[in-house]
Amino acid sequence: MKQLSRLLVVGLLVFGLNNIQAQDENNPWQVSFGVNAIDVYPTGDEDAITNFGFETGSFGSEYFNLNDHWNILPSISYVAVSRSVGDNFSLGVRGTLNRIDKLGDASAEDLSHYAVDGTLKYQILKNTVIDPFIEVGGGYTWVDEIGAGTVNGGIGANIWFSENIGLTLQTSYKHAFEDYLVKHFQHMAGIAVKFGGTDTDGDGIYDKDDACPEVPGLEAFNGCPDSDGDGIEDSKDDCPNQAGSKEMNGCPDADGDGIADKDDACPNEAGLAALAGCPDADGDGVADKDDECPNEAGPAANNGCPWPDSDGDGVLDKDDQCPDVAGTVANKGCPEVTEEVQKQLNEYARTILFDTGKASLKTESVSVFVDIIKILNEYPTARFTVEGHTDSVGSEKLNQELSEKRANSVRDFLIKEGISSDRLQAIGYGESKPIATNNTRAGRTQNRRVEINLIK
Repeated sequence: MKQLSRLLVVGLLVFGLNNIQAQDENNPWQVSFGVNAIDVYPTGDEDAITNFGFETGSFGSEYFNLNDHWNILPSISYVAVSRSVGDNFSLGVRGTLNRIDKLGDASAEDLSHYAVDGTLKYQILKNTVIDPFIEVGGGYTWVDEIGAGTVNGGIGANIWFSENIGLTLQTSYKHAFEDYLVKHFQHMAGIAVKFGGTDTDGDGIYDKDDACPEVPGLEAFNGCPDSDGDGIEDSKDDCPNQAGSKEMNGCPDADGDGIADKDDACPNEAGLAALAGCPDADGDGVADKDDECPNEAGPAANNGCPWPDSDGDGVLDKDDQCPDVAGTVANKGCPEVTEEVQKQLNEYARTILFDTGKASLKTESVSVFVDIIKILNEYPTARFTVEGHTDSVGSEKLNQELSEKRANSVRDFLIKEGISSDRLQAIGYGESKPIATNNTRAGRTQNRRVEINLIK
């Protein structure tokens, strides 16, 4: 009998393990092994009294009378293998053996008992320490080589000590289809072992429920990792290797300005989002790190500094065509040539003397050029015409040529003394614009002149 017991255990274990396939539920396989007890007394089987000559009592009577009615083999006497098929159901097979020396209230000679049963089990609760179930099924039972089919129904419970190991208790009623096999109860107690779940990354979360089955993770994140331990799983963490806050999508914000360090150009100084997290002390829209005048507001075009007005004329140097000379806004920061200045300029110009009938300047004219040049330098952007005029003595053609030569002679002298050539234009008018009569010596003297006039 003991040898048969061992063979039965080994056979059923091999059968169960060889049928493990790829799983789609955690620990879908369960192997149970332990002892079983056969009890025919509380079945109320009237045929047993007639056919076998012993009393079975009324159904359920003396159910817990172990000493008088239970047949127990003191060794491992049952092995069961089952597999979950979903929705709290599992299918299985169970093999049992026993020795019967008590038939109801009568004794029996050492009868052998063998049974193989198929089972359909339904777990009433799920994922609990105490796991009650109901079971139905059918099988075939032999008592001393007399066999018959049975239909079975039972109840039981698994009590789990850990996720995989527990105690299983069960009782089943086995109803025989043939009169020559007595109806009976079979009680079982044993160890249950669950297995079959796959945990590829070894994080304690089965692949079925692991959102990251190949990377060790945390149960709180369905098996996905939180590398920096900030409570935000890596897949949702913009900075998976730096602990941060949920507000920053898992990134740190060292200066507390609401801009994550990874996006903050000044991570250690609180700043503005518009300036990539950098401060702007003077509020001019230029970050202090780029502001050459961080405490004085100025435009970005001037690196955060205010535009200077060197000459104090109200026109900024950037717009001032004469940044070192005070002028007017209307004249783009340059001084305007007034009528008085124009008059003074021509008073000087009319004293310029030439050799008679020539364009060469007389030596005594040099001093007056000093005054003219001084005025021109005061208006560095003003442009002027240098105009030559003659009297009417001689031919008109010669007078025109002479006026042009004299105008150019004066222009050349001024350029030589530093006046920009693009500010001066030489024009000869000949005898066409007299300012006095040419009939008198005094009038002709006035008509022989040079004028320097502003180009407006």
